[in-house]
Amino acid sequence: MNIQVTGLNHQTAPVQVREALAFPAARLPDALAALAAAEGVGEAVILSTCNRVEAYTCSADAPPPDLVARFLSAFHGVWPETFQAHLFRHEGREAVRHLFRVACGLDSMVVGEAQVTGQVRAAYEAATAAGTAGRVLHRLFQQALAAAKRVRTETEIGAGRASVGSVAVELAQRIFESLAGKTVLVIGAGEMGASVVASLRAAGAEATLVANRTYARAVELAATWGGRAVSFDALADHLAAADIVISSTDAPHYVLTRARLAEAVAKRRGRSLFLVDIAVPRDIEPAVAEVEGCYLYNIDDLQAVVNETLAQRQQEVGRCEAIVEDECRLFMAWVERLAVAPTIAELAAQLHELKRAELEALLQRAPDLSPEARAEVERMADRLVNKILHQPIRALRDAAPDERPEGLLGAALRLFGLRRAGSHPQGVLPKPGSGEPPRSESRL
Repeated sequence: MNIQVTGLNHQTAPVQVREALAFPAARLPDALAALAAAEGVGEAVILSTCNRVEAYTCSADAPPPDLVARFLSAFHGVWPETFQAHLFRHEGREAVRHLFRVACGLDSMVVGEAQVTGQVRAAYEAATAAGTAGRVLHRLFQQALAAAKRVRTETEIGAGRASVGSVAVELAQRIFESLAGKTVLVIGAGEMGASVVASLRAAGAEATLVANRTYARAVELAATWGGRAVSFDALADHLAAADIVISSTDAPHYVLTRARLAEAVAKRRGRSLFLVDIAVPRDIEPAVAEVEGCYLYNIDDLQAVVNETLAQRQQEVGRCEAIVEDECRLFMAWVERLAVAPTIAELAAQLHELKRAELEALLQRAPDLSPEARAEVERMADRLVNKILHQPIRALRDAAPDERPEGLLGAALRLFGLRRAGSHPQGVLPKPGSGEPPRSESRL
C-alpha cells in the first residue's frame, strides 16, 4: 500500500502558478475521476484552496513519480515545465503527517487558521461523492479532521487573527491607521468574504458594502454584521465611492479589470484606491497596479503581517505538533494492521484447507467411526489449527506500529509459502498532446 501527496502551496509557488492549477468546484468531479483512473492509482482526493493544490493518492504500488505532474498538465492544459519545479512530493508516513499538519492549520500562511479544516473536509466529501476515496483515504481524512478537532480544543493556536480574511483587514488598518470613516467594499460573500466582513466589524469599520453575484447571499451577510448589500452589476459606482476593496470570489476569471478600474478612478477626483485580492484564481487583473491612484495587494503580499501572527502563536505550535504525531502514530498503526490482514486471512485459509484434506483422508480410512466420534475428531482438528494460528496472528497484529513489519511479514510469507494479497484498480492517464501545448484559459 502506497500513500502519496504531490502538490504545491504558498511556500513553494507564487500565486500565478497556484491559480493556473486551481480546481474550480464545478470541475472537481471530473478531475477526481481522471486522477483515480490514472496509471497505478486506486484512490484519490484533491485539495484545492487559495494557498495550495494537493493530490492525495493511494495505490497498491508506488505510481510513477511524475504521474501527478502529467495529470495537472493534461487537465489544465499547461506545460509541466511551467510548474514542475514548484511541486513537492511526500509518501507514506510523511504524506500522512503533511495532511494532518494542513488540516490543523500548521502548514497555512496564517498558522492556526480554522478555515483550512473546512476546506479539507470539503475535499474529502467531494472525493466521497465522486467515489474516489476508498477505505484508506476515508480513514486518513477522517483522522486528519479528528486531529484538527483536538488542536482546536486542546490548544490556543487559533487565538487572535486566525484567517487570511482577518490578515487582509489588518493590512488595510496599517494602510489607513484607522478604518473609521472609511468605506470598504467586500466582493464575495463566501466563507472568506464572511471572515473579512466579521474582521472589519471587529476593527471598527463603519461603512461596509458587500457585493456578490447572488444578491440574497450578500444581503444575508451584510445583515449579520451590520453592512449594506449592493448590486454586483453596479460595482463601477461603488468602486468610485470606496476607499478599500477586498475581493474573495471563486470566479474563474478577473472580476475587476484594468479598464474597469481606470474608469472608476476617473470618477474619484484624485482619491487613492487600495485593493486587496485574496482570491485564487485572482479576482483583480495584475495590470490594475499600473493605474494611477490604485494600490494593489494580492494574497502573497500578506506575508509580513502573517509573520507577526506566527511569532505570537509559536509557543502553541509545539503542542499542536505533538497532537499531529500522536494521530499520525495511530493512523500508521491502523495501516500496519491493514497490511497484514490479507496475510492473516490467507494463512488461516491455508491451514484450514490442510485440516480439511487430512480429515477427509482420515475419515475415508476409518469408515466405521460413529457420527459422534467423527464430530469429536473434527472439533479436535479445529482446536489444533486455531492454537497453531494464535501466536503467528498475534505476533503479526502486535508488530510495533512505528516500525514497518516487513521482516516479520516477509518471514511469514516465506515460511508458509504465502503471496501478497490485494491490489487496486488501475487505469490509463491521458497524456498531453505533442506539438502545440494544450489550449486553455490559464493565466500562467
